[in-house]
Amino acid sequence: MMVDARNILRSSGQRRDLARSASGKLAWQVTVLTIIFVATAHAGGANTDVASPKDVQGKLAYCEVCHGVSAQGFHGYYPIPRLAGQQVEYLKNQLQAFIEHRRTNNIMFNVGHVLSPEMITALATNFNELNPKPLGGAPKNLVADGKKIFDEGIAANKVPACSSCHGPEAKGNGPFPRLAGQLYDYLTNKLTNWDKERGQIPSQPDTSAIMEPIAHNLTQSQINTVAAYLSYLE
Repeated sequence: MMVDARNILRSSGQRRDLARSASGKLAWQVTVLTIIFVATAHAGGANTDVASPKDVQGKLAYCEVCHGVSAQGFHGYYPIPRLAGQQVEYLKNQLQAFIEHRRTNNIMFNVGHVLSPEMITALATNFNELNPKPLGGAPKNLVADGKKIFDEGIAANKVPACSSCHGPEAKGNGPFPRLAGQLYDYLTNKLTNWDKERGQIPSQPDTSAIMEPIAHNLTQSQINTVAAYLSYLE
């Protein structure tokens, strides 16, 4: 029995070492890709008036390394959001928010601040035209209650119907983002930590200010429920 216990402990240690190694490799890959992205943006004429199709395709390829095939999102060391089908205006606004540090994400700041307005528009337009199937994976037993919150809101908590801004099919509208098909773990993470990442310059409010009290008034259980519903929508 002692031999078996040692083997179990050794196996557990090996699994932890593998997990740490995989996480380190992902972080290193993201760092390298960010450096390459920034370098090629400068070399490719990020300040030109027109984004060439070749340059746009190159940038899209870099984006998909993190955001997944057809920008469907990626369940990695941390969830990376789906960009496919997203509203053009919203994508442009969020890239600008990263650049201005109104929204915190060092990787996206490094990616965004070297892009010309023309390139940002081209990338956002390309992502908007994609429509892969959702990755799914959320607890399906939460979906029915999540739909109720999305359609009706929670009056007792001063939470309006999500559909009133995001549309009846959660496909968004202009500055209001598409939520349909978004990763479950990404949605739960962002709603839980809304005020830590969005609206970081109160003197320059944007549409994120609308969501702050709503996210604050949702319980963790309610967040999980509505996120599960949204993650399966096509």
